[in-house]
Amino acid sequence: MLFEPVIGLEVHAQLKTKSKIFCGCSTQFGNPPNANTCPVCTGMPGVLPVLNKQAVTFAIKAALATHCKINQESRFDRKNYFYPDLPKGYQISQFALPIAEHGYLEIDDNLSSILKIGITRIHMEEDAGKLIHDSARARSMVDLNRTGVPLIEIVSEPDLRTPQQAGAYLRKLHSILKYIDVCDCNMEQGNFRCDANISLRPLGQKAFGIRAELKNLNSFKHVEKAISYEIERQTYVLEEGRAVIQETRLWDPVKNKTHSMRGKEEAHDYRYFPDPDLVPLIVDDKWILSVEKQMPELPDEKYSRFIKEYNLEDYDAKVLTSSLELADFFEIVAQPLKDKKQAANWIITIFLGMLNSKDFSISNSPVTAIEFSKLLTLIENNKITTIVAKIVFDEMVKTKKDPEIIVKEKNLEQVSDLSELETMVLEVFSENPGEVVLYRNGKTKLFSFFMGKIMKKTQGKADPKIVTQMLKSKL
Repeated sequence: MLFEPVIGLEVHAQLKTKSKIFCGCSTQFGNPPNANTCPVCTGMPGVLPVLNKQAVTFAIKAALATHCKINQESRFDRKNYFYPDLPKGYQISQFALPIAEHGYLEIDDNLSSILKIGITRIHMEEDAGKLIHDSARARSMVDLNRTGVPLIEIVSEPDLRTPQQAGAYLRKLHSILKYIDVCDCNMEQGNFRCDANISLRPLGQKAFGIRAELKNLNSFKHVEKAISYEIERQTYVLEEGRAVIQETRLWDPVKNKTHSMRGKEEAHDYRYFPDPDLVPLIVDDKWILSVEKQMPELPDEKYSRFIKEYNLEDYDAKVLTSSLELADFFEIVAQPLKDKKQAANWIITIFLGMLNSKDFSISNSPVTAIEFSKLLTLIENNKITTIVAKIVFDEMVKTKKDPEIIVKEKNLEQVSDLSELETMVLEVFSENPGEVVLYRNGKTKLFSFFMGKIMKKTQGKADPKIVTQMLKSKL
């Protein structure tokens, strides 16, 4: 029997506020354990939460960027469950009335089609703490610095069908949240993490199957690998004639498999009820309008503009707008250049290749956008050849020097003196008389042989246009 996967994703994104969602404690990552705490976020008796207005503004921005309907009245609820890093014994979240609902994201499934993935809801909530397990002794310690940090949970409709679509959805959402500057999306620090719900159903059946939830996936590759494994696991279970168990599972990236964590809770297990310490949240039209005015250009808008304004190919525009940092880098590099496509080609092939090989990010790249633009300007002004430019770029990566200084220090300026080049051309002919005869007898593919010899003599500094014309004339 053939089965169809049904996948829904729940993304937790930490909002970039300086203080927590219900108290004034810092959200700074990396501080000593329990340094960012107070009686409110540690759940001391008699304390009262106060909602962080900036967190609400960020949630509104996320809702606008994902085409969601913003509810003018939303409420906070208590989600009750016991865990050692949850000091109050409940989490303040939104359940019955979230801040936003009924949105969507459009993703490219790499099959020349655009898929619209529904977003069920966006709700606000506080994060829990963190347990640290002592490997030397049988004990666990709790760090409550993260307790009370503001989150939005973005819940998709079960519209995804493959691990690749899930990865594309997450990358698009990650990019949008970075563009609107509401989340730094650092996955290693847990600021952007995902729970994936996977079920299988016989192909053609409308009713959903029993789902398993994969918790706390914090990389795109892990999400895709974990979903792929879970599809294979559930397929095997069903083909054996057994039933899939509704449960929560964890992904083991070392063994490349999932394992059971606990039975999956339903909403009634959490005993949701309205938080009596928090009044309803009212978001009026004036507030929404003020946030709309703050909205930056989003990835899809920037992609369309890059194609129109810079005359880029579809692939190049997709790559360059995949992150805000890369898009900004491109625009700085391209600004003084006549040939914007050359800027795109060099960034995608040479610059990104360097970042990947050296494990750098754009923010800590040894070559800045301004320096990279200077390098391409040298090519455009016929000061250096493309061959030399690659040598200069490698030197820039090593030394962080200005490209113009490197060209002068290493005497790499383009050779365009006609008499000098003519002498070299005649030398190449005298050194390779047999090839000259073969060329004149019709073996014209040898032209690149002569060009290579000239470039070798000039260490790649010869003006290729002049050399081409001269070789054709002399031959």
